[in-house]
Amino acid sequence: MADNNIGMVMNDNSIGMNISSTTFYIVAGIGVALLLAIIVLLIVVLVRQSRLDLKYYEFMRGSNGKSLESSILNRFSDIDRLIASDAKKSVEIKEIKDNILKVYQKTGIVKYDAFSEMGGKLSFALAMLDKENTGYVINAMHSREGCYTYIKEIIKGESFIQLGTEEKKAIDMAINSDNFIDTN
Repeated sequence: MADNNIGMVMNDNSIGMNISSTTFYIVAGIGVALLLAIIVLLIVVLVRQSRLDLKYYEFMRGSNGKSLESSILNRFSDIDRLIASDAKKSVEIKEIKDNILKVYQKTGIVKYDAFSEMGGKLSFALAMLDKENTGYVINAMHSREGCYTYIKEIIKGESFIQLGTEEKKAIDMAINSDNFIDTN
């Protein structure tokens, strides 16, 4: 019986050895796999770092060998030119807006027969006003003997000279038109 017990102990030791050696190989395999993974990650990081370094040096060198400082200074001078150009254009736009206020932009026209013996409504009253309703009314009366043209000044929608019916209609038409340019 004693021999059987010794064999069992030996078997237990050999099983213990087998478990220990198997565990050793598993741990060693995992360690080698981790080491390989770390090496691969290190290679990837180094490659990316070298690419980043190349981009950084290229950026710092500038295009075509120019220095970064000169490129930045050129951009600042471009911005200064744009600001000056913008200021000049703002002044020009203001001048245009001021001129538009003086332009005749409201019109009204009334065609009529000035004399009962004439037909075809060859006579007319034409009102031309600016935004402030200042301008002129032109009255052209056609007859058999000729055409008579009169002009009357209009200031803020009013005339100092008495207006005819057609002239008043033309001025009202121009004042009530909404085809003027609002510069505000």
